[in-house]
Amino acid sequence: MEHFDRTALYDLALALLSQGGLEREKAELVAELLIRTDEIGVSTHGISMVSYYLPELANGNMSRAGTCEVVSDRGLVQVWDGNYLPGHWVMKQALESCMERAADAGLAAMAIRRSHHIGCLSTLTRIAALKGFVCYIATSDPSGKWVAPFGGVEPLLTPNPWAIGYPATDHPVLIDTCASITTVSKVREHINSGTHFEHPWMLDAEGRATTDPNVVNDVPMGSILPVGGMDHGHKGFAMGLMVEMLTQALSGHGRVEAPKRWGANVYLQVMDPAAFGGTDAFLAQVDHLNAACRASKPIPGHGPVRIPGDRAARSREETSSSGIVLPEEVLTRIRACAAEAHLPFPASLAGSAARKAQA
Repeated sequence: MEHFDRTALYDLALALLSQGGLEREKAELVAELLIRTDEIGVSTHGISMVSYYLPELANGNMSRAGTCEVVSDRGLVQVWDGNYLPGHWVMKQALESCMERAADAGLAAMAIRRSHHIGCLSTLTRIAALKGFVCYIATSDPSGKWVAPFGGVEPLLTPNPWAIGYPATDHPVLIDTCASITTVSKVREHINSGTHFEHPWMLDAEGRATTDPNVVNDVPMGSILPVGGMDHGHKGFAMGLMVEMLTQALSGHGRVEAPKRWGANVYLQVMDPAAFGGTDAFLAQVDHLNAACRASKPIPGHGPVRIPGDRAARSREETSSSGIVLPEEVLTRIRACAAEAHLPFPASLAGSAARKAQA
């Protein structure tokens, strides 16, 4: 894998999004959060997403300019319509609003309908956690059908990710998961690279578990298994129903309206530990449990127990010194985007160093 300078990748993402028609201020924020995502090691949701956003901008499915509509505001509870604006931008505005209200009242919640894709949830919850808040985010796409309900074979739900981030003394704890056993981005990654999953995480249209991601392209379409797989998939199915309730039923808009555009419905909740048992007591409890988990005797042959967020923190440290690592599958797509836009693709750090040495 090649390493790249953070600023160079940000500049490329900004140029591509701006050239694609996205309003400058929004392009800057989306590019920034995409690169932050690559910095924490989630390459499926970093600059990689530009190749999926550009066609959405071109066909008008992602709004290029405008603002969110406040559907209702009852102080600590709001409902917004995102008007299919870029999800990173929508979520930054939503986070700022909820953090301001939570700082005053202790907590605040919001349901958002009709945003576009909001990206990596850990990148978003980390914004609030670094400011001392507990932040919960759940999201679904009422236009998508990728996951069959447990016991069925017809895809109906989306992977329905949810995440919670909260402060600790060393770095935020970042729990980021979903109701399906893998994600649409991972399915695309395996299809694009021509590889199968290591485990049977997919379900074909006949109800057989398989490692082949290409079942989502079959007719009739296969699906992604819920968390728990063929054995305990009822747990992931229940989780998926919960996420769709929080994001669609609470926002008052979802599958009943049968939207056709790729989008995101969101539930966001921000809590201030100071309003509960107190910030110091909160950190003492979190730090104690984190330390106990890390000190737990590991399974023979495996590394030490990690807390969610440890890998992200380590990735940020590594990228700050050696650059951002991008897998070949991502590079192939983003290089193609740059070539189509007649933009130069940044040289890898190794390539730049070699040229300097030769000079």
